[in-house]
Amino acid sequence: MNRGAAEVLATLSDLGILLKQDKRLPNVVTLVTGESLSASWWSHPKGRLIFGVLSELADHPDVLITKLLSAKDTLVHRRLWPAFLAMATSGDTWQREKLSPGARALLARVRRSKEPARASGPAVKELASRLLVHTAERHSESGRHEIVVQSWRSWARQAGVDERLSAAQGREAIEAACRAIGAPLSALPWGDT
Repeated sequence: MNRGAAEVLATLSDLGILLKQDKRLPNVVTLVTGESLSASWWSHPKGRLIFGVLSELADHPDVLITKLLSAKDTLVHRRLWPAFLAMATSGDTWQREKLSPGARALLARVRRSKEPARASGPAVKELASRLLVHTAERHSESGRHEIVVQSWRSWARQAGVDERLSAAQGREAIEAACRAIGAPLSALPWGDT
């Protein structure tokens, strides 16, 4: 692991969650560059370094990247996975209410499938922002990027997460991690409910 990725991982381990990029909350891009960026990191002189750090973290066994805060890519450390899974698998109203027909159909397909499904478009984004599915970007055999979608239960089996928490316990732990980095609870998918 390169030094930049190791430093970000250490910070993630301490805090529990980090955004990929944000103007004011702790995030990977600021940790790597030492500055808060208002534009995309791709054009930054350290863009390749940022890409390398993010790639290493995405493949690290202690890092989950999901749409937890403000529907942005959020890194979640392994120590918070049981809490995260308690919320993601809770089936609460904030997850189910007013799902589009496309999202409902994709969710049913993912839940039936024993293998991750390839998918794209608004339905994937809708399900990911409500924490109803795990999504990951993969390179296809042709070299293209594709999104693979699977149920959280399937992902948890593969990741070796078996500790069970109640939704209330999970919510409490995730909200505490948000408060610790200065994120408003309204940034969470369930908001202040």
